[in-house]
Amino acid sequence: MRIVDLSFSIRPHFRWKVASQLVAAHATGHPLQSTVLTISCHAYTHVDAPLHYLIDGRDMAAMPVDQWVGEAAVVDLTHLGANGEVTAEDLKRRAEHVRAGDIVLLRTDWPKRVSVETEPFWKQGPWTGPSACEWLVARQARAVGYDYPPDHCIRDTIAEPRRRPAREEYTTHAIFFPAGITVIEYLTNLDQIDAPRCRFVALPLKLEGADGCPVRAIAMVE
Repeated sequence: MRIVDLSFSIRPHFRWKVASQLVAAHATGHPLQSTVLTISCHAYTHVDAPLHYLIDGRDMAAMPVDQWVGEAAVVDLTHLGANGEVTAEDLKRRAEHVRAGDIVLLRTDWPKRVSVETEPFWKQGPWTGPSACEWLVARQARAVGYDYPPDHCIRDTIAEPRRRPAREEYTTHAIFFPAGITVIEYLTNLDQIDAPRCRFVALPLKLEGADGCPVRAIAMVE
């Protein structure tokens, strides 16, 4: 079995709080080096708990582990370029191998074209249209992962002056979470899976009260 790492390395980023403090170091005579990390629950490759969007949604600790573990379908959407909308028509043509209960991984290879650490990644990326979301709900996906900013309105939170989008503008959140579908955001290396199906694992920490958590996402390919 081949294992593919689908996670970004975590380092300081202009969008998210990522800060480490070395509280004990070998260089100062400590036998055990120790670091305290302060990080956004939504930094880099991460999963969202329903609480992120639903006011009465479950937090990360209340979610079942198998929400982000299982059979996955990789959907090749690499025909999309900058500002390309993922539509139901795209999925009808390219995602017929998606089964009920699948974790669906939407691959555009956007991280290969534009660095996740730059503003163009966020301002010009592909995005998921409402028709695609509804198609995935009808297909009974369990979770959906992306290698691009999932909602069109995200670009407005980067632009100057910044605009605060309305709740319904977060299209994937507004459609998926009420339907019981969770999300895995900012995957990378989906091109390295090189198969239409795989086993997928993205385990979050069991954080009480948390609305998300960074993960080490992997694909296991036969």
